Amino acid sequence: MDLSVIIPIYNEEENIPALYERLRGVLDPMQLPGGYEFIFINDGSRDQSLALIQTLATRDERVRYINFSRNFGHQIAVTAGLDCTRGEAVAIIDADLQDPPELIPQLYATLREGYEVVYAKRRSRQGESAAKKLTAKLFYRLLANITHISIPVDTGDFRVISRKVVEALRRMPEQSKFIRGQISWIGYRQTYLEYDRAERAGGETGYTYRKMMKLALDGITAFSDFPLKVATISGFLVSGVAFTVMLYTLYSRFVTRDYEPGWASLMISILFLGGVQLIAVGIIGEYIARLNANVRQRPLYIVSDTNLPPAASAPGAGAGAGWSTPMAS
Repeated sequence: MDLSVIIPIYNEEENIPALYERLRGVLDPMQLPGGYEFIFINDGSRDQSLALIQTLATRDERVRYINFSRNFGHQIAVTAGLDCTRGEAVAIIDADLQDPPELIPQLYATLREGYEVVYAKRRSRQGESAAKKLTAKLFYRLLANITHISIPVDTGDFRVISRKVVEALRRMPEQSKFIRGQISWIGYRQTYLEYDRAERAGGETGYTYRKMMKLALDGITAFSDFPLKVATISGFLVSGVAFTVMLYTLYSRFVTRDYEPGWASLMISILFLGGVQLIAVGIIGEYIARLNANVRQRPLYIVSDTNLPPAASAPGAGAGAGWSTPMAS
């Protein structure tokens, strides 16, 4: 198999037919000797997405699908696809048609020039609110500044990667997945192609601000200990300020005897110190929560139904997948 295309699905019934036709329209002319396959991962959709995928699978043997028992999240859906791919190269693309399938042949051709990762970098983003563009811009640049690895700015998961990278990703078992960061951490030769991101073709995005915040926290805590350092430095700064205030208080009380008894300064000090302590405890708690999730070693996802053959549906080493009586068709 030359190329596998991973497509996470969450309530995308309006976009699946158009996506399938556009993908075939660009992949068929490539005339790949080993062929290609589509792997749709239905991440607990509540619409007719699964039925549409199953219909495509009956008409086209290259269409494979994995149906989760519930919604596990976009990054876990991509991980499930990576666990089951057979291609020497793997493309990751969302189903909302914001990322153009027509770019895949260029990404694949660039990969064949000796690269292991070719990602698509957004030159512009259409159909998105100013708030979302601003928060995304700030997040990518913040992450680039506080992490110890170089994570490309203005990129998503739309990319083509080699089999080497897929095998490396399978050996990374953490629960809080941030795949674009993991790929950067792996290394190898990487490059990018720029493109203009289109407006969503249909339906509503599954990436709410809450999910975006969770993804941002996963990315920061997985690849940076900067927040912990901030908490430590803040503790030293506040302790220094408190010590200075203590010396001033003692000086006013016993030397100048110029002071007014009262509770205002005391309350301000207590509230300030308490706020800093709570922030520090919260930051530490975020890291402990992720450690706790990894220690439990629950499967990353549970598969309810699939048409993948048994050999292909066995999860890769360290994937942590759960396969619940999959029905091969």
